Amino acid sequence: MEKALITGITGQDGSYLAELLLSKGYEVFGIIRRSSSFHTGRIDHLYKDPHNETRLKLIYGDLTDGGNLQSILNDVQPDEIYNLGAQSHVRVSFDQPIFTANVDGLGTLRLLEAARSLKKKVKFYQASSSEMYGKVRETPQTEETPFYPRSPYGCAKVYAFWQVVNHRESYDMFGCNGILFNHESPRRGETFVTRKITRAATRIKLGLQDKLYLGNLDAKRDWGFAGDYVEAMWLMLQQDKPDDYVVATGETHSVREFVEEVFGSLELDWQRYVEIDPRYYRPAEVDLLLGDASKAKKVLNWQSKVTFKQLAKMMTDSDMEIAENEKILKDHGKIS
Repeated sequence: MEKALITGITGQDGSYLAELLLSKGYEVFGIIRRSSSFHTGRIDHLYKDPHNETRLKLIYGDLTDGGNLQSILNDVQPDEIYNLGAQSHVRVSFDQPIFTANVDGLGTLRLLEAARSLKKKVKFYQASSSEMYGKVRETPQTEETPFYPRSPYGCAKVYAFWQVVNHRESYDMFGCNGILFNHESPRRGETFVTRKITRAATRIKLGLQDKLYLGNLDAKRDWGFAGDYVEAMWLMLQQDKPDDYVVATGETHSVREFVEEVFGSLELDWQRYVEIDPRYYRPAEVDLLLGDASKAKKVLNWQSKVTFKQLAKMMTDSDMEIAENEKILKDHGKIS
């Protein structure tokens, strides 16, 4: 039985990846940070499934603790490592640049070094990001497009990217970078703009909220479905040779378009409810991201399946269920 180790297993991508690997018969180990409360909501359905009882194990660990990572890898002896753990919010990285660099940049190096010290050959996947392109040098962006990060998050991810390449070329490690463009789902964190929009719109529809405050409506992103994208991660590690791949839909849409799509599906005039708040602008903005996943299609036989409209509807429908439950509780005086 193949063993996979996932950092960031409790996040959006980690939960979808764990589902995929379990469905393929893997034994899955997930690293989670110790805190005073559990944050396992996205994987509880997996953890409580009796079929996964012996094949899904959670281990306390942290990307800032190299000794701990070494100990975990020595115990688990994984065949594949998926490094999805990160401080992943771009706007927050401006407020916590050193922490972001420590976790996203140096954390990757710590994990690579721990993997390199194992006696067995291990395959390593690094979650790289379209934010590395930042102030884009060409459109669309490919594996050959130069990086020009515009945030501490982007800078940390560039550092991690080149560490993977360096370990691959210096130590003959099987290391792959997946340069994933924006990918969303009903499991997206509520501080990310797409989920913030669907959450607010459904609450507004039911009278639970009055306004939605956003930043730059003109920012354009290549948005796909996270469930599609984790398949590309797995496929990268099934190849004969390690390489780096752009994972994207090849379409770009503005934040404004996403707002229009979601509010329109709920028969709401978004302009009545959305207001611009300068606090949500980034100190350095990334205006346009558009990925060319031709290489992934050719080599991995991968392409995104869920369309922009389907993604918006999927997220809106899911958040409507949550809002309806909130309204029931409010109507019964359970919440204020």
